[in-house]
Amino acid sequence: MRALLVHPEFPTTYWGFQHSLDLIGKRATLPPLGLISVAALLPPDWDIRLVDMNVRPLEADDVRWSDVVLTGGMLVQEPSLHEVLALARRLGRRTVVGGPACTTSPERFDDADCLFLGEAEGRVEALVAAIEARPGTPRILEAPAARPSLHEVPVPRFDLLDIGSYRSMCIQTSRGCPFMCEFCDIIEIFGRVPRLKKPDQAIAELEALRALGYRGEIFIVDDNFIGNKKAVRATLGELARWQAQAGYPFTFYTEASLNLATDEKLIEAMREASFTSVFIGIETTDAVALKKTGKRQNIGIDVPAALDRLTAAGIEVMAGFIVGFDGDGHESFEAQEELLRDAPLPLAMTGLLIALPATALWRRLEREGRLRDHSDGDAFSRPNFRPTMPERELVEGYAALLSRLYQADAYFRRSAVLVDRIGAPAHPTTPLFEDVQVAVRSIYRLGIRGARRALFWRLLVRALPRGQHAVRVAIACAVRGEHMIRYTEEVVLPRLAEALRQVEAEPSAAVLPLRRVSLPVVGAPPPVGEREPMLSAT
Repeated sequence: MRALLVHPEFPTTYWGFQHSLDLIGKRATLPPLGLISVAALLPPDWDIRLVDMNVRPLEADDVRWSDVVLTGGMLVQEPSLHEVLALARRLGRRTVVGGPACTTSPERFDDADCLFLGEAEGRVEALVAAIEARPGTPRILEAPAARPSLHEVPVPRFDLLDIGSYRSMCIQTSRGCPFMCEFCDIIEIFGRVPRLKKPDQAIAELEALRALGYRGEIFIVDDNFIGNKKAVRATLGELARWQAQAGYPFTFYTEASLNLATDEKLIEAMREASFTSVFIGIETTDAVALKKTGKRQNIGIDVPAALDRLTAAGIEVMAGFIVGFDGDGHESFEAQEELLRDAPLPLAMTGLLIALPATALWRRLEREGRLRDHSDGDAFSRPNFRPTMPERELVEGYAALLSRLYQADAYFRRSAVLVDRIGAPAHPTTPLFEDVQVAVRSIYRLGIRGARRALFWRLLVRALPRGQHAVRVAIACAVRGEHMIRYTEEVVLPRLAEALRQVEAEPSAAVLPLRRVSLPVVGAPPPVGEREPMLSAT
């Protein structure tokens, strides 16, 4: 069997850093960890190829080579995913779709021959049977109610990647989160009981990447790396020991909940393992809104103090914020801008609240008759539900907030605060040749030819007395800022202006009927609210 794994193209997004990739000589930010994890589960006698459309286009000859095309991804990749399915169908190849979008919204992919919902571990025989079924037999493979252990998960097929095309590599050490944020689909997809790989599994994946010649950043994609603090301490201890033995070939970044900042020992363990940054969902500092949305773990934590504690430990914080919670007023924009004005948070990502499929928020809004339509994950259009804040005020306030946050002066001011406060790493590493190339390219493109060269030099000069690490942070901020500032100006604000025109033209957009699954279902569906994790893990 010849299986072609296809990762659909991402549109330009804040997290894609597309305007920065050329500065660092890369084509994509992250590889498709979900697909290469599935590839490791497929029968060993299969011939497998991978095409990441974020690295190169999918060609008809790629599809002609295959017997089956396996694809999947997130909601924002849906347009590209349907293009993949259409090409495969024209060429008479059977198709299987999995991943988070398919798992939470299977009704949107009835152009596939087979939909695979949930995690793939322990279900390869069912997947193979579906692939080998009589052509023209459409079906949905529902996930079983029991989620699989991660203790026997094989090392992903990193060898299928063009490693040099990516800004960083990634691994996964756990799935699931213990918290109950109403708007989050992670607990629906992965469950509320974190499941971890054994520490030696994580080490095996690092060894595999090192054997392929990779050095540099690794994103640990866990949606809450510290979901099980006791277990993650053991993992961190092994990572630190391995890093020391291997000469610190990697640095790590990940995602975690804000309560990380209250655990000094855990922060130190991450520092010893060479973690350099972490994404944290702050969302809002309004305790009433946090309580209503179920994010109780953030209540009572002093956010500025938490940011300073992590930054001083040498761990840069990237933070997520949300506006548009029920009960939010104009003061929510003012509070966020006040918090961020002098915070060490260049990457402060603010989004309009979205009701994602299969979330508790989605179910509540559906009961209340407030859902308008499915979301494609786009935070820069009008909300896909009727908000409690007047919609014109919400969209106008959001656009004004983003405009101010990503004005060049404001972005570089937050970058300067980070440079001033960032602590030195526990284990400094010698710059790679690639780092030197990035520095030279950035100085030429941003410091000599760039439109914001005065801001670039001001930041770099500020960093010089603080040493090598501060200089690297300053250059990284400038490189990322090139994308954040341009994307805000060129894409986000025009799209929000269009959303505002839609609000004015149709102030009371109708609630739309929701599409339902139409393909035959194979296997018993899990209980309501217990949808299974994804075929594509990232």
